[in-house]
Amino acid sequence: MTAVGRIVGIDLGTTFSAIATVMPTGKPVVLSNREGERLTPSVVLFEGAQSVLVGSMAKRSAVTAPLDVVEFVKRQMGNPDWKFETSTGEQYGAEAISAMILTRLKEDAELVLGAGQVTDAVITVPAFFDDARRRATRDAGTIAGLNVLRVLNEPTAAALAYGFVNHGDQTVLVFDLGGGTFDVTVLRIAGSDFDVIGTDGLHELGGFEWDNRLMEWLNDQFRQAGGPDLSEPFESAADLRDKAELAKHVLSQATTARVVLSGGGVTKSIIITREVFEGITADLLNQSRDLMISLVEEMGLAFSDIDNILLVGGSTRMPMVPRMVADISGRQPLQVDNVDELVALGAAIQADLLGPDGPMLDGPAPRISDVTSQGLGVIALNDQRIPCNTIVVARNSKIPSQGAEIFGTADDGQTAIRVHVTQGDDEDPGYVRLVTKGRYPDGGQPLAIPPYDAGAPIQVVLHYDIDQTIQVEVIDLTAGASLGTFEVDNVANLTDEELAEAIRKNKELGVG
Repeated sequence: MTAVGRIVGIDLGTTFSAIATVMPTGKPVVLSNREGERLTPSVVLFEGAQSVLVGSMAKRSAVTAPLDVVEFVKRQMGNPDWKFETSTGEQYGAEAISAMILTRLKEDAELVLGAGQVTDAVITVPAFFDDARRRATRDAGTIAGLNVLRVLNEPTAAALAYGFVNHGDQTVLVFDLGGGTFDVTVLRIAGSDFDVIGTDGLHELGGFEWDNRLMEWLNDQFRQAGGPDLSEPFESAADLRDKAELAKHVLSQATTARVVLSGGGVTKSIIITREVFEGITADLLNQSRDLMISLVEEMGLAFSDIDNILLVGGSTRMPMVPRMVADISGRQPLQVDNVDELVALGAAIQADLLGPDGPMLDGPAPRISDVTSQGLGVIALNDQRIPCNTIVVARNSKIPSQGAEIFGTADDGQTAIRVHVTQGDDEDPGYVRLVTKGRYPDGGQPLAIPPYDAGAPIQVVLHYDIDQTIQVEVIDLTAGASLGTFEVDNVANLTDEELAEAIRKNKELGVG
């Protein structure tokens, strides 16, 4: 039997994170951190070059030490241009900071379980995360000293946790609105089979956007009362965000909230009603509504075909969310008490299934079938020699998945081709993400070919693995020979050398 606690599931969230494991009783359980909290704020405070605080203490320092506190780092995963610079000039990428959060979760789990080191984990990501963001998440786990067994879609994880205690064949829509991202997923549950049939999402729509809108409104009210602009400097902006977030939480329970703002010798008590809050954020809610409707229609379904709608993520506690979902679908959505914990529990179930000694779960082992969240394509010249993105693997294809397309060489005597792999669903290369890192400035992977006449057929085969990472095979059809199979080296991710250095630095860091 697998040692308890060595394999865990982790919800690495934008605002909060959680860690869970399957206990010897066969039940998945969220583990409390050292403060006794089941949710750990995804916030890091840099206390010095060799010491960081993670969690509630770090979050409480956001107002007093804003230059050394970083929040919402999940939104920067897969962005190589983003770096957080501390007040002492140290710079850290999103993977390194996420690794600090994971290290804290790992160490807290070890304190609770007392069963040796936590070594293996399933880490969840938004379903709409692309290859770069998924690899960045896996790299963060590696930096934290974890063997990442799988990168699992958050809505799928939530459905696993839901299906573990709610048996019966059903079609479920998962509406997942978290702190920084939104996913909507439709899946069918038949016995212990979980079959995802479609997913869509926005990686910059979550509670953070609602907070921003409320901050803007409060700041405008304060300025109209004669106060200064509180969006600058960092200290006043951090205080404004903290109070806006608190007001949002109050408005989930009450119809009015009072916010007291001070600055420039002016103090103002501002009242905001739930009605006003819902009015200034209506367009945000409509984005989630439209995406939900679009996905159901894309799957060839009507809302009457959906048996249950599961709300996931802390932002679904805002009354406007279940009300909108009920109005559109004609049914009351399911609002479970542990809406913030479902993803971690589902990740723990998946982790248990991947354990080396077999699952400890109480009941039949679930079987999971997921889909691609974004199209996978190749950029090639059309007949007018204009670059176009050709979709090779369509969005919502079953994974693991592969697709193939035949292209022709562009010029007579051409002796090399460059394969430009993309993620996205648009034919215009400007609206998709180039994921290939090559030895040329334009990012193409160069492969040698004989000097054929123009139009010589070259087949490109793209593979999605179970984690939705990408492999490419290129075949010279004239010669009947493979030019090689390679894993895409994403331009947005760490090199092997950078990863090794990040691991070294994290080991030297004191995480509290």
